[in-house]
Amino acid sequence: MNRRSLLKTLGVLGVGRALLPGLAANLAFAEGGRTPRDVLVVVFLRGGADGLGLVAPYAEGGRYYDRRPTQSVPEPGRKGGGLDLDGRFALHPALAPLFELYQSGELAVVHAAGSPHGTRSHFDAQQHVEFGIPGVKSARSGWLGRHLALTARASGSPFRAVGMGDVVADALLGPVTPLALRSIAEFHLRGRNGEWPRMRRALERLYRGGDPLDPVARSVWAALETLARIAEAPPRGAVYPDGVLGRGLAQVARLIHAEVGLEVATVDADGWDTHEDQGTRGGGFAATADGFARALAAFRADLGARARRVTVVALSEFGRRVEENASAGTDHGHGGVIWLLGGGVRGGRVYGRWPGLTEEALADGDLAVTTDFRDVLGELVTRRLGNPEVEQVFPGYRPRPLGIFEEVRV
Repeated sequence: MNRRSLLKTLGVLGVGRALLPGLAANLAFAEGGRTPRDVLVVVFLRGGADGLGLVAPYAEGGRYYDRRPTQSVPEPGRKGGGLDLDGRFALHPALAPLFELYQSGELAVVHAAGSPHGTRSHFDAQQHVEFGIPGVKSARSGWLGRHLALTARASGSPFRAVGMGDVVADALLGPVTPLALRSIAEFHLRGRNGEWPRMRRALERLYRGGDPLDPVARSVWAALETLARIAEAPPRGAVYPDGVLGRGLAQVARLIHAEVGLEVATVDADGWDTHEDQGTRGGGFAATADGFARALAAFRADLGARARRVTVVALSEFGRRVEENASAGTDHGHGGVIWLLGGGVRGGRVYGRWPGLTEEALADGDLAVTTDFRDVLGELVTRRLGNPEVEQVFPGYRPRPLGIFEEVRV
């Protein structure tokens, strides 16, 4: 095996593309004084999750129920009723696993939150949130990518940023190359039975000093060995639901337990675009909500004591319209819900200024956005990720904290 065939093999397996550039960049930075901070896990609910179905404003009475005769959550105490949060809002009953975390003070909800830009395009709205610059399409980096670049000297680990899935989220775009990881078990060079020892010997012969790529090659080697070790570790007992989100969070939990230097991970959860037959009361929407809740609850249980230094944020590109449509669904809207889970979250509360559902309060038939998503993420960046350069993470915007997070401490 020569170097050309080695690089071809690495390219086919995705290792060269996913690891080598990032390692080359990361190796330029020395380990330094690391500010204590959380591991951040970002869950993107793609498709426009119906915040009014997930966290029902039942205290609005007819302003909510008259507009949603079939796609509302019944009042607490009624058959199929929601789980009362604070006398104003109720969780969808399928979110019962999250209700326990809310009651224990680990889960917080921000209602009427989202992007100030009024687009109802999935593509544009997702870009606005992931780039962190609403209304700007020329951005070349995401808000997480800018955060990682600003804190690059804190870590030289190739596992700083991991995007679960085949495609890395735009939020991670930037000078610090993230690792695209569909499955830890699949990400190695084992190949056909018996070939791994031969490939290992070939790698060792090819990279034996004197080559400028040697440090990168050694780091790639170490990363592959680390992933192989993690893949062989026995499961810890948490029961994740089947599906993209459950599998992705299970992989993230393994990386956190392995202490490989993970700082940021992204996981997608689709199925939230509910134009027809939404199924709020026992259909598809309820099933999707159930999977979301069970995946987050399993992740929290899996982390155990490590949850103290992990923050999960789940958000969507926008919410749905207040009034259900003629197809028993809901169309693209505006204001939605942001979920926050972790040891540093001041949970057990619904945050944000509720605008109400009167005609005058609606934004062209939508729930108005009264909390810019950057206010929530900006506070997270400073208070839990230890990065004071928040105005570089969100250019042209000065976040206004809501007091959701505790200050991270040693």
